[in-house]
Amino acid sequence: MQLHGGAQPDQGEALLGVLESLQLFADDLAIPVRTLETHRWVASRWPAKYRQAGVPYYIHATPASIRDDEERWARIAKPPLDNRTGTHRWTDTAAKQAVDQKLVNIASVQQKVERIHDLARDEEVAVRVATDLLRRPQVASRTMLDDTAKHMVNRAQVDHVRQAGQVVRQRTPALPRIEHSRDFLVLTGACAAFVSAIGRVVPGLRGHQFTADERAAVARNVARVRATADWIESAVESGEISGG
Repeated sequence: MQLHGGAQPDQGEALLGVLESLQLFADDLAIPVRTLETHRWVASRWPAKYRQAGVPYYIHATPASIRDDEERWARIAKPPLDNRTGTHRWTDTAAKQAVDQKLVNIASVQQKVERIHDLARDEEVAVRVATDLLRRPQVASRTMLDDTAKHMVNRAQVDHVRQAGQVVRQRTPALPRIEHSRDFLVLTGACAAFVSAIGRVVPGLRGHQFTADERAAVARNVARVRATADWIESAVESGEISGG
């Protein structure tokens, strides 16, 4: 099965990336892609055997930010005492308190931020905290609304790409002879990332019963992947990138 245009999709057709795949899936489910990203991240923090029956998703979502797996899984299994009902159960407030007891009595967001800054004065600590926080989809999304933060991230990415390129050129003398080396690296990297991602996801689907809509959505995306792979192969062989 191929897209319109045969082995070479229309010229505007780009390689499917993770974000585009998520967008297609979100469209199929009729939910915002950011919501899907958050659900995906929360689910990754709770393997099936550690999810608590009867405990709603939003409760699991709150302590999902606890970095240590064992601590996170143990915490959800021990609901605190609800003084109002006299029973052990999870509430929204209890879940938030479970994330960091030290911040429970701090009144304002600014006070919490100042406390975190105090704890992250050491550069190594700051790096680890920032890295952990940016793995949370909503945090990453809202952080990119800050122009300065976005500029610094983009600048760091450019610097890393430049440094990586220098290392590759030093280790691979033949590389300068390859025309459009940047596009070549991006293409091979995209292929490797796709294969790696599929290798992680597919084994986890064992025993999954797909609905008719899910099968149709997968079929559409597999068709696009197959057509794109044909396009890549044809472009490499012939040097032509336009649709036939």
